[in-house]
Amino acid sequence: MKKLIPLLLLSFVSLDWTVMARPPVSPVRVVMNGFVADKVIAGSVTAVATKSDILSLETTGFADLEKKTTMPPDAMFWIASMTKPMAAVCVLQLQETGKLSIDDPVEKHLPEFAGQWMTESRAKGKLTLKKPARAITIRDLLTHTSGLANTNSPRAESTLAELTMAYSKTPLQFEPGSRWSYSNAGINVLGRIVEVVSGTPFAEFLQARVLNPCGMKDTTFWPMPAQAKRIATSYRPGRDGQLERTEVYFLKGGLSNRKRTPYPAGGLYSTAADVVRFYQMMLNGGTFKGQRVLKKETAALMTRTQTGDIKTGFV
Repeated sequence: MKKLIPLLLLSFVSLDWTVMARPPVSPVRVVMNGFVADKVIAGSVTAVATKSDILSLETTGFADLEKKTTMPPDAMFWIASMTKPMAAVCVLQLQETGKLSIDDPVEKHLPEFAGQWMTESRAKGKLTLKKPARAITIRDLLTHTSGLANTNSPRAESTLAELTMAYSKTPLQFEPGSRWSYSNAGINVLGRIVEVVSGTPFAEFLQARVLNPCGMKDTTFWPMPAQAKRIATSYRPGRDGQLERTEVYFLKGGLSNRKRTPYPAGGLYSTAADVVRFYQMMLNGGTFKGQRVLKKETAALMTRTQTGDIKTGFV
């Protein structure tokens, strides 16, 4: 890189001074501006960070297309499945204190899962069930290999206990540990295990043990009215090539309604800067600004492949 600097300087010497005085456009901004121009997204906040610093926090586009509200750097977003790693940290914290093992059968902590059935076949309106070879484990839930089927919540204010009971009575889709299938239900069950094992509501445990230590003051299941004003509007591709406003289908029942289900699988709202803090904690082996959230070996465990040769992911 040192050898390139003189060449770069020479290439600009003939430019007008007013052009040279303009700050360079970052590659990140070029790419994100392209997404906005192509109507892939309305706007974005993009962070580039190391384990100790935020190197770049750039905004582009709009938080609200109709109002032409430019995207602010502290815009809040529904972070959806980025909630999942934070929920997983809660589970691993309980393993560190000896209150559970990720190899425990789920039924050890949630008896409603005892005697669960599995779908053997579906044909011509006939459903055949059988017993799985083994019970699902917490590790299966963490790695999306449990076979738990995703089911819709019956109401906006369902408790994790209610959801978990419904999941436990739904037949598994395949033998535990044999396949990978993305499972919101499995992560929600982890949240219920945290509640039962710790004796604390999941949202409170997450707040005290993860969000507060990481300084994530703008991360919540229930944005307060002042925070709600900073939430970027959600859009989806329209039929005419334009973006059209859409609701977050996953979350119903009022933004600030604290009775609304705190989904471990995808209920959090946050900012780019707050999400950076969480991953800086992971990059620092479980510590954030000197405060330990996870043991170093636990952070290492969480960042290793756990599924062996099982094909995972959507690509």
